[in-house]
Amino acid sequence: MFLNDYRSRLKAKNLMYIKQILFVLEGLVRTLGGKVGQNPNTQSCQTGSELLTINDFLFKAQVDNINLFKVQKYFEKSMISRKLCGFAEKYEGSGINTHSSSKNKENRRTEGLGRFLQTLQSKPTDVSEQQMAVEDKPIMASPMMLAESFLFALTNANKDGRVVIQRQACVAQSSLKFLLLNAAVHFAQILQECRAVIIAGGTMQPVADFKEQLLFSAGVTEERILEFSCGHVIPPENILPIVLCAGPSGQQLEFTFQTRDSPQMMEETGRVLSNLCNIVPGGVVCFFPSYEYEKRILGHWESTGILQRLQSKKKIFQEPKKASQVEQVLSEYSKCIQRCSNIGGGQTGALLFSVVGGKMSEGINFSDDLGRCIVMVGMPYPNIKSPELQEKMAYLDKHMPHVAGKSPGKALVESLCMKAVNQSIGRAIRHRGDYACIVLCDHRYARTGTLQKLPEWIRSSTHTHATFGPAFASARRFFLEKRQKATL
Repeated sequence: MFLNDYRSRLKAKNLMYIKQILFVLEGLVRTLGGKVGQNPNTQSCQTGSELLTINDFLFKAQVDNINLFKVQKYFEKSMISRKLCGFAEKYEGSGINTHSSSKNKENRRTEGLGRFLQTLQSKPTDVSEQQMAVEDKPIMASPMMLAESFLFALTNANKDGRVVIQRQACVAQSSLKFLLLNAAVHFAQILQECRAVIIAGGTMQPVADFKEQLLFSAGVTEERILEFSCGHVIPPENILPIVLCAGPSGQQLEFTFQTRDSPQMMEETGRVLSNLCNIVPGGVVCFFPSYEYEKRILGHWESTGILQRLQSKKKIFQEPKKASQVEQVLSEYSKCIQRCSNIGGGQTGALLFSVVGGKMSEGINFSDDLGRCIVMVGMPYPNIKSPELQEKMAYLDKHMPHVAGKSPGKALVESLCMKAVNQSIGRAIRHRGDYACIVLCDHRYARTGTLQKLPEWIRSSTHTHATFGPAFASARRFFLEKRQKATL
């Protein structure tokens, strides 16, 4: 209604900018392979990805003749995105149709754009999913604000800006993403104008790439950087980090793409987890590097009976696909552990399967019995075939110096991997009296460079075991001492 009625409501200058905004939005739809005026949920397109410079993207979208700086200024002054959001909230459910029934060409164009913007909120059409969608729907502003933010990124871009086009099976699932290869461009002004800058965070390790890309690139010298990392509140004896290089049968643990799918590797992982479940009280949280590998290894365990053996010791839970189900799964997981602790029996707690970078690898507290042992299966390296990462690696290799004979692009991949690991294993220790065992299942964690990327409070207590026997004995002794101390 707002878009279709703008001709009679706005002055000529405002009308010109509204038409320009509509023209730009149509260009964005076309770059995704869509047609304006048609339902994006039913429009199929050829899947694939494309990475373009800003100028090439504007030319492809056929909006290179539009002054985006003036359009952005109009967005800011008119606050049109907020007004559209307020308009939609005011008339939602009132019976007013926000799309005119007129069938002229201009109305059909704006109606199609309206439907496209609505799909940015990912509203499902299947009736059976609508109940879940109400809970999953994020609290966000109008979809126009997403378009405004994207255009703002384009106007602030320089030669280091890129646009990633991801085309999925249908237009509604496709996306546009702005990528800034050199963040130091915008951060340099802050460093120049301030006498001191404090950058603080909870999980910042490893920080080498952070300093290289954000500080050194902005002109900051090494002597000006003061790095401080405080220890943890827990005593060192309350944590047992283990780098496990081999399983119970002597099979070396190496979860590369070439070896991790082998039956021997998956079965050895199951034996490691089964042995740990025999000695760990309460909850065990097992992180896999990806959803795809989690599905594959759990399927193999089910067919070989390993899952049934695990089930005899710990009730098994799995990270849900829907965000709205996370709280329910965690509640049931917690109740199961508490019930097993109170009444005893065959099961000694629960086992939760999760994924690094998933819904339970950040922001979730597995304190006390909820996470007495964190098992990290393999090293969660990012997908180096993604256009964004390939472009970032190529940029770093071209503009950043090699450190210790290692290319900056490769160093970035390793840092991203270890940041994800640190984020996940930090879910267990949540207060001073807490204790947990952390098992890193892959011999590659034993490399000196990799160990250095662990937080100091974990690294200083880490033990590397080439064989399973000593590792298992130290974990059993760790929990036995905690149990004896609790009874005193």
